[in-house]
Amino acid sequence: MVSSNPADIFIDGKQELDPAFQELQALEGELHLRFYLPSREEFALPAVSIREVMQQEPDRITPIPNASPLLLGTINLRGQVIWVADLGRFLGNNVNLNTDRAEIPVIAVEDQETLLGLAIDSLGNMEWLDTDNLQPANDVPDHIAPYVQGEWQIPADGAPSSPPQILRLLDHVALLRSARWAT
Repeated sequence: MVSSNPADIFIDGKQELDPAFQELQALEGELHLRFYLPSREEFALPAVSIREVMQQEPDRITPIPNASPLLLGTINLRGQVIWVADLGRFLGNNVNLNTDRAEIPVIAVEDQETLLGLAIDSLGNMEWLDTDNLQPANDVPDHIAPYVQGEWQIPADGAPSSPPQILRLLDHVALLRSARWAT
């Protein structure tokens, strides 16, 4: 028997996968992007909701007069004009986004035909997170509760007695459809 897949390996007449592919098959959950707001709070978004992640020069974000203070302005994303929002301010953070730097990370999220850029402080990693371990969010302020789908308790690095880190999952559809953008 000859395999057409170069990742297949035959050992003792049995077909086995290359160890690198076995590791990929062992991943559980869904792929998420972790990121930070200026307050150093960490959140995650499902990768399937993200159209693009970019580093945007602040002078390429065009401010729009009389727009909501939650919106930084617009950018041109390959011919499509999209709004860029200050996600931290939207979620009620008291720490302002530093726009006095060379580049601002922007996560372009979409649902159906709606697209919005979310300006954040810094990007984290792409990570497989098991949605079966997602718990209801605790101690979430009422004004952001509609945008949080739940949270993971991630073991803290370092001492075993350290409390777990809380990673909250944002609901990109609730963010996109919020009436708060118009205020």
